[in-house]
Formats: sequence, C-alpha cells, structure tokens
Amino acid sequence: MVLFAAAAAVALVAAGCGGGGGGDSTGTTQKSSFKAALISDIAGFNDNGFNKNQLKGLNNSASKLGITAISKVSHSSSDYQPNYNAAIRAGANLVIAAGFLLGDTMKKYAKQYPKVDFAITDDSASAVGGLKNELGITYATQEGGCLVGVLAAKQAEQMGKKIIGAVGGIKIPSVDSYIAGYQYCANKAVPGTKTLIQYSNSFTDEAACSNVAQNEIGSGAEVIFQIAGGCGDGALKEASKLGKWGIGVDADEYGVAKNILTSATKKTDVGVEHAIDLSFHNKFPGGTDILLNLKNDGVGVGTISPKVPKAWVDLMNNYKQQIISGKLKPPATLSK
Repeated sequence: MVLFAAAAAVALVAAGCGGGGGGDSTGTTQKSSFKAALISDIAGFNDNGFNKNQLKGLNNSASKLGITAISKVSHSSSDYQPNYNAAIRAGANLVIAAGFLLGDTMKKYAKQYPKVDFAITDDSASAVGGLKNELGITYATQEGGCLVGVLAAKQAEQMGKKIIGAVGGIKIPSVDSYIAGYQYCANKAVPGTKTLIQYSNSFTDEAACSNVAQNEIGSGAEVIFQIAGGCGDGALKEASKLGKWGIGVDADEYGVAKNILTSATKKTDVGVEHAIDLSFHNKFPGGTDILLNLKNDGVGVGTISPKVPKAWVDLMNNYKQQIISGKLKPPATLSK
C-alpha cells in the first residue's frame, strides 16, 4: 500500500515501474505524446461527483502535464469493452477504470496489453490480478462514513428515536465501506443507535432511491445517508420533503436538497491525478495500491449545516483526530 499527501500529489513515490508509462526520468512536463484515458462506470460523467470529479482530475493532468486526455462514457456495462478497445486503439499509455464495476474488464485488458499501465478507482490491484501494470486507487471511505455517522446519530438522538438510515446503490465493497464506518461510529457516539440499510440496485435512478429513503423513514429513520451516486440524490430530496435530514456522498452535496447535514467526501480527482503523475514519470507502482484517507486529506466531510450544534462538530472532530492518530479504526466491511 502506497500512502501519499493528497495536497501534494506530484510528490511521486518511487515504488517500482509499470510497463506503459513512457514519461522521462527528468520530471519534465513537456511529454506531449503521452495519452491517459478514463473509462466511466454506468453513471457517466454527469453524476453527482464520483465520475465527474475523476474527469476533472484527468483534465487537470492534461493541462498541467501537456498530455492528451481521452474520456469514454459507459451507459451500460456492455460499453466497457468497446471503450477499452477505443482507448487502446487511440494509443493510451494509461487507462483508468472509474470504479469497481469495471474490474473484470480492466483485468482482461491488463493481461492482454502488458506494456500499457492500468489503474482502477475503488478497487485493489490484488483483486484485479495483481499484475505489474495494474494500480489500485483506494479510499478509506469508512473514515468519512464514521464522521458523518457521528452527526447522524446526534441528530437522531435529538429527535428521540436513535434510528438512522443508509441508502446504498449497488451492494459493492466501495458502498459498504461507507456504511460500515457510518454504522460503527453512530453507535459509538450514541450507544443504541440503529442503522437501517437498504439498496436501490442503481446508481442513476433517483426514483428508486427516493422509494428506499421513504421506506426507511417510514421505519423511523431521522437521517438518510445516501451512498448511491446520482440515484442517491433522490433519497436526499425525499428526506427533505418528509422533514428529515440527508447526508450526501463523494462530492459536497449541500445544495442538493433543503435539509443536508453534511456530506462524506472522496477526492476522486486527486486519485486520478496521482495515478497519471506516476505513469507519466515512469514511477508507476504496479501491483500495488495508493490510499487516500483522512490523514492525507483524501476523504473527509463537506459543508456542515449551520443548524448543527458546535458540540456535535467538536465531537466529530475528536473522532477525526482519533482516526488520524490510529486510536480509532472504523471497520471497512459490514458485520454480518
């Protein structure tokens, strides 16, 4: 596992070399022939932030390094293979999969094209083959989930119910890690807090997430944490409509609905930029992962509602410091 400071992503880690980088060893930014491709997951680049911010990272790197950016939108899983084919035909030196759902496709192409570098957001290199031209861009989202769980539990306690909800999209590890931290720290901050967990099986259908949120609120949830991308915005809007509170995910979603406590943020743009930097400079740590967490500012919280009492924010920040110091370790997986 490779750790790095998100605020200084260009401080490269010399941790091995992939086959397809093509950058020079002098650190120059005049390598105009380098091409980096980004393949979206099924939510596309107009989601609430997960894919959109990765595209931002790709474009930032193109501007900073003078490279060619190639972006391919996937409207369904059937688009993954054609998009990889197009990126390879275009001469991509690095192909980045925008999420866990593309893991099988990336594994296939990394094996087939050993001289090209491949990276994937929200998955480990070991899970997609562990090849020397594969890199995992991972996030300790359980840490951000923990922080918003503290605020959710305090809000629910204030309402006298001690029940909070989590609306997941598709049940995959990168969704469940958020929920695991949320559930764990909510119960730690307010013992006896119950977390209702349901999945919409979509990252795009707002109506599906709205229905799930309605069900959880009907079962007593005072706060709804959405972990479902664009679909989850429907959950936030439904919570506000019913007079409850919502918590956004990945990007700062404070403006999505009226009653937003805060958001659990994930800087997917920084992860993409760092992967491109490593490949461009021939420092691609193939077969390993980079990790973004609270300590390097890769995950965190967004805008906090001014209605949240300072004492709750202080408690949340206390949890944050405990996590950074290693005294508190929220789980990344849901208990059975």
